[in-house]
Amino acid sequence: MGLNHSEFLDKLSFYTQHCYFAVMLWLLLTFLLFVPYAVLLLFYRYWWSKQTLLQIPDTFQPTTTFSILIPARNEEKNIKDCLKSIQQLNYPSHLFEVILIDDFSEDGTVTAAKQFTGVKVVELKEVLKEKINSYKKKAIELGVEKATGNFIVTTDADCVVPASWLRNFSFIIQQQATVFVAAPVAMKEENSFIKLFQSLDFLTLQGITAASVGAGFHSMCNGANLCYSKEAFYNVNGFKDVDHIASGDDMMLMHKLYNQFPTQVHYCKTADSIVLTNPVETIAAFFRQRIRWASKADQYNDKRIFWVLLLVYLLNVFLLVLFIGGIFNSSLWILLAGSLLLKTIVELIFLMPVATFFGKANLLLWFPLAQPFHILYTVIAGWLGKFGSYEWKGRMVK
Repeated sequence: MGLNHSEFLDKLSFYTQHCYFAVMLWLLLTFLLFVPYAVLLLFYRYWWSKQTLLQIPDTFQPTTTFSILIPARNEEKNIKDCLKSIQQLNYPSHLFEVILIDDFSEDGTVTAAKQFTGVKVVELKEVLKEKINSYKKKAIELGVEKATGNFIVTTDADCVVPASWLRNFSFIIQQQATVFVAAPVAMKEENSFIKLFQSLDFLTLQGITAASVGAGFHSMCNGANLCYSKEAFYNVNGFKDVDHIASGDDMMLMHKLYNQFPTQVHYCKTADSIVLTNPVETIAAFFRQRIRWASKADQYNDKRIFWVLLLVYLLNVFLLVLFIGGIFNSSLWILLAGSLLLKTIVELIFLMPVATFFGKANLLLWFPLAQPFHILYTVIAGWLGKFGSYEWKGRMVK
């Protein structure tokens, strides 16, 4: 039997009330989550544009001494390309040294590194006899101890550095009081979906890094391309009080230095300082990496970055809830579509100049299609980073 007029009106009223409730809830959460998120990204866009490009006159004469530290574990297949790129630096050879700190490698990393003239190789196994949680921090501490340069420069063994790398750092150091310089990093290739996605995700992180450091808003950097004063490292007691955390050798040190020297932390904004790093090869490896990154989110003493990360996480949880809710109430699909459109537009406004700087503007065509995967990985990695464990360099970390 069909519905009579009264029953039809009751059903229509029930459906209308539920739709009204869903819309009101969406508007409330939009105000609480999307508005702060959009405002934050627009500020990042403004701060990015205010950050001036580094321009070095041809008459500049560098005098800064550097020690390049490369922590390495099982990097036999990558270390040669890394060291070859360092050999091609446009910088006086007497002003820098290269120190590779081997972290218990089980392959030919040490043998490969020793083939390069002038590369000092120190092995962590010679000084570390007990198990610890942060081998990378210990490797860097050992490298700093062996360093003779006034400034420490760090990169990873799977990276390739540009010829002007040290020259650009030296110019900043010689022009203004400096204890720390963050610099740009990009992915080497985008020949698969997971690599393309990483490159897009990394562009966002790199843009936020430049914007936030330039504005003094919060501490953010990447250990693949850093420079800091050896003296300042010891002034803040290195990694003391954060050495129990497996990762965070970059941002946690940066924050310690920022706290003590807030006007002497800078960003090197120039395309010829971009260090290229390898993307991970598989989705599983990608999740392990992002879980590791997420695991330190609540460990930062810089609570400004914590609140930013929390806002991003809650926004993505909200979008995932809308997707799941849409399975039971199709009207939520409309709200989800509107939310995704809003999120994509504001992120593209921020990303367009960043992608142009990195020479990757063509990747933005894929950006809308990457949104669902970005939401899913953010929620999963954030949760497991807090409550799970992960593998890093063949070791399980809790």
